[in-house]
Amino acid sequence: MKIYTKTGDKGETGLFGGERVSKDSLRISAYGTVDELNAFIGYAITEIKDVSVIENLTMIQNHLFFIGSDLATPETKKNLKLNIQRTPESYIKEIENLIDHYDSQLEKLKNFILPGGSKGAALLHICRTVCRRAEREVVALKKTVTIGDNIVIFLNRLSDLFFVLSRFENKVSNFPDTIWNPKS
Repeated sequence: MKIYTKTGDKGETGLFGGERVSKDSLRISAYGTVDELNAFIGYAITEIKDVSVIENLTMIQNHLFFIGSDLATPETKKNLKLNIQRTPESYIKEIENLIDHYDSQLEKLKNFILPGGSKGAALLHICRTVCRRAEREVVALKKTVTIGDNIVIFLNRLSDLFFVLSRFENKVSNFPDTIWNPKS
């Protein structure tokens, strides 16, 4: 089987279920940014020191792949008959539990911090910002089509997790958080 199909050469792509849409549609932007986030997580994993963080990031990558397929599958009558699974609430609970677990090992925040520190932490900050963009794009998409609430909630929690993980990565890498100094 060839990798290239030539079906997208005119600026359209196929969704699950067969519908063709423009490659610049809100739906394609949303799941494209989820895919971009997944790639940045893969990059971050190459620099992360803590094995449990790597394992959890890999689990998140799998969840994001599922969410991408959810976003790529319109909720049409035809697709409803296929009994497509949608993003479960359990994904949100997993992320909340991870936030609580890693945050409990950090000093309480008393100041704003700047992105950076170790390379792994800096990459997790990039993941956080890409995740926020994915969230904004999914919110925009949700204004035009029916998608489940769990995707937006998951992305919202996930960006918070990336913030906590960046601080945790700095801790295990012996890098202090960089405190924002508004007078600099």
